[in-house]
Amino acid sequence: MARIGILALLIACLLGACSSPSADATMSPSVGVSASPSAVPGATDPAAAHQRAHAVLSKWADAVAAAGAHATVTPVGELTGQIGDWEEAVGDNNKRALMAGMVAAASPLSEEAPPDGEVSWQDGTKTKVPLLSAQDAIVAMESTTAEPCSDCRDLLVTGSELTSGPIQTSRGPATAPIWAFTVQGTDVKVTRVAIADPVVVAPDDVGSQLGLAIDSASGSVGGNELTVAFVGAPDPGDKPCGEDYTAEAVESDVAVVVIVTRHPHVTMGACSAVGARRTATATLAAPLGDRAVLDLQQGTPVPIVLAP
Repeated sequence: MARIGILALLIACLLGACSSPSADATMSPSVGVSASPSAVPGATDPAAAHQRAHAVLSKWADAVAAAGAHATVTPVGELTGQIGDWEEAVGDNNKRALMAGMVAAASPLSEEAPPDGEVSWQDGTKTKVPLLSAQDAIVAMESTTAEPCSDCRDLLVTGSELTSGPIQTSRGPATAPIWAFTVQGTDVKVTRVAIADPVVVAPDDVGSQLGLAIDSASGSVGGNELTVAFVGAPDPGDKPCGEDYTAEAVESDVAVVVIVTRHPHVTMGACSAVGARRTATATLAAPLGDRAVLDLQQGTPVPIVLAP
């Protein structure tokens, strides 16, 4: 009877009852940060990923059409920023207030738009762009944030200056016109990219079943290869707990979405929840040109480094 019992157990194991945890059950989403089970990305669903990619492209095309002639420059990331560090006495309030868009003019600011400004890239390329007035920049800060703060005090603007500074764009780092505002009670200046009506889409929040999130890209204007960077496993797929990655491009006339698919080691087991910088390269059907590169999950553009 004992032999029968052992045989039954072996058969059950072969059928999967004693299988190890799924290879997609352990993965780190960020460098040096332990991942909770709910944060672990799962296997990419190809059909859902492609459907999502086409939805992202459609949403971006609508935003480009809405911007019209103003779509020559696409800023990447936050348009509101600051120069300097908050003082201890006001830091807690001011940091949260700025994230909440709680910025108001202590006295009326100019509503007249300044003359067109210039955006220049590291390769020497330049273009003219229409600019926001100082008052419109304040309104833009108030309307494009989504971090409510019921117990915060407004940041009161006492002056404004049109200057220039570094920004990230869909075509790489650039220097662009920026509004710098002095704020009551602090030496920190609040800034806002001064480009009028840039191409902007609100970030989405979708599950990791659609592939890994990318945070940057590199390629060339005339090239058909696009390399994307993301947080992945420290080791390659031929090692326990390691993973390999492939990238696939879904394209339109105005943007490219890259789907990154995980290929984990066959026996992952219990792995360290520490990620590392990884890359994967996708082949484009047409040269990249001036198209934006969009993250599949959030649907927003990522910074791109363009080779000469």
